Amino acid sequence: MKVTVVGTGYVGLVVGACLAETGNDVICADVDTKKIEGLNQDILPIYEPGLEEYVHRNRVAGRLAFTTDIPAAIAAADVIFIAVGTPPDEDGSADLKHVLAVADQIGKHAAREVVVVTKSTVPVGTAEKVAEAIRPHAKVPFHMCSNPEFLKEGAAVDDFMKPDRVVVGVASDVARERMGELYAPFVRTGKPIIFMDIPSAEMTKYAANAMLATRISFMNEIANLCERVGANVDLVRKGIGSDARIGPAFLFPGPGYGGSCFPKDVKALMRTSEERGAPMGVLKAVEAANERQKHRLFEKVSAAFGGALRGKRIALWGLAFKANTDDMRESPALVLIDELLAAGATVVAHDPAAMHETQRRIGDRITYAPSNYAAAEGADALVIVTDWNEYRFPDFARVKAALKTPVLIDGRNLYDPAKMQGLGFTYRSIGRGGE
Repeated sequence: MKVTVVGTGYVGLVVGACLAETGNDVICADVDTKKIEGLNQDILPIYEPGLEEYVHRNRVAGRLAFTTDIPAAIAAADVIFIAVGTPPDEDGSADLKHVLAVADQIGKHAAREVVVVTKSTVPVGTAEKVAEAIRPHAKVPFHMCSNPEFLKEGAAVDDFMKPDRVVVGVASDVARERMGELYAPFVRTGKPIIFMDIPSAEMTKYAANAMLATRISFMNEIANLCERVGANVDLVRKGIGSDARIGPAFLFPGPGYGGSCFPKDVKALMRTSEERGAPMGVLKAVEAANERQKHRLFEKVSAAFGGALRGKRIALWGLAFKANTDDMRESPALVLIDELLAAGATVVAHDPAAMHETQRRIGDRITYAPSNYAAAEGADALVIVTDWNEYRFPDFARVKAALKTPVLIDGRNLYDPAKMQGLGFTYRSIGRGGE
């Protein structure tokens, strides 16, 4: 099948590479000339495990092409995925200007009967707006489809190739048949393609992300209470996660969620709910809890030094909002850095993938270390911000020798409190009250 993906960001690039991997002829189009030039040399604009290999293999095989000629890419397609950004507007709603601009181009340049797929995360009603933008110019039949993505950053390729389910909102047999054919290779093990109406598909994406954000904020608040009552959140998590009605996923406490999806999607769903007269108070509480949680690491660092942080050197392990990505959007590390610098501390940080992106965002306000051990050298405290695998089993003797004072604040609960105290660290984590 001939597929065009408009937008080569996180979603568009994964979609294009994975669909090419199953034999489709895929064109990824974007207005960003520099990005397209890079992709044609296998230089990816994002870090995502496994993606570079897919891009290279399929580009060399001729199944995956990159272009800035959006009209030509649209004219060649049987299926067009709209995967451009939907940044939050000032009022929290999703900004659809890029989506609707692509729709206008589709109307003007589609040359054959085509299925138009909204892949970007968009509010309920967006597919109809896209259709309205296409209709005035359309010279060929088109069929709308909503196909929300459920890709975890750091595991996006696996999520696309081996999905839990594929959600497809359609309003015609043509769209249903083409999307069923396109996704058939990915569900051979029996995972479902769930066909539904378009508004339900649009709502499913927001509902899923809002539910996951709620679980994270709930567990963070439970963890904070555990600290006050002397309970261990790790044991509480196991106790409730073994309940089949709850399950174990997304119950790990930490410094708050970030990234490109949860913060934006919670805001957008809240905005939609208010506009439609069905306000969601639970999401306001989720958002407020998450903002509070982003200050917890600073509070723990400050408490370790009696509030006297001026002149202290603080090492951070991890900058990205989660492991296996270089995404710094809404990262808790940015909040911690701002607070530490405002308190008069200096910051030295290491991250396997996100240091370049951090430097692009905040410049040289902090020092960037070539390794995690180098970051710890001479520091008054070490803070674990992101749970990269390489931080899970460090040489603790080396870490302790590098630190000026053996203070370790574990924002991801990577280490055993009793072991750390036995090694001579002043150790604090999230929600484990016996420390």
